[in-house]
Amino acid sequence: MFNRLREELVSIRNRDPAARSTWEVLSCYPGVHALFLHRVAHAAWRWRWHWLGRFISHIGRFLTGIEIHPAAEIGRRVFIDHGMGVVIGETAVVGDDCTIYQGVTLGGTSLYRDTKRHPTLGKGVVVGAGAKVLGGFEVGEGARIGSNAVVVKPVPAGATAVGNPARIIIPGAATEPAPQSVFSAYGIVAREMSDPLAHAFHSLIDHAADTDRRFQLLVERLDAAGIKLGPAVEAQDDFDASELAKMVD
Repeated sequence: MFNRLREELVSIRNRDPAARSTWEVLSCYPGVHALFLHRVAHAAWRWRWHWLGRFISHIGRFLTGIEIHPAAEIGRRVFIDHGMGVVIGETAVVGDDCTIYQGVTLGGTSLYRDTKRHPTLGKGVVVGAGAKVLGGFEVGEGARIGSNAVVVKPVPAGATAVGNPARIIIPGAATEPAPQSVFSAYGIVAREMSDPLAHAFHSLIDHAADTDRRFQLLVERLDAAGIKLGPAVEAQDDFDASELAKMVD
């Protein structure tokens, strides 16, 4: 247990620039306290002391604002940053090196007791503040869940999911957890975080602008050749690609 605690303290200092000392992390970080109490509660649960496990979990929630069901499985070097309002359900599995921010829910959508109701996070997953991951599916290794996303279906390894309902931005971008050097706080990677629907609209606008340019060039060439198409064809509309692009942004 203490070896795991030592690993977590080191990993938190690597991931949180606000951490100035190991003692500060140990004494002042509610995520560390919540995970420590969860290990005690989880051990009690495995020994079938269910009431005791739930009571210890309740104490942890009261002290830290983080609710972790004693049956949930939590890996090594997990970092719950800030943590207030985090809820991790009974059948949830959190892999090694995951980072979870405040207000995150790993919840279930099924009412059947003996089923996998809560999500499984692979290694190195980052779940941004306020995100809700709901259902008994898997979030692949190295995936990122953007802040306030609502995820209701599996996320491929290395992908980024944003929006409500969440949409996949970069499916299958990696099969290994993201290295520490490119750790993305709150699940945000600036170059990847634009909405995929916005990308689609921008592509359509660019295509329309290019088609309009080619059509105008064709009309000019025909006019130079002495072929008049008439006022109905020569009249130009008010299409402004730049203004439409601003509306989509």
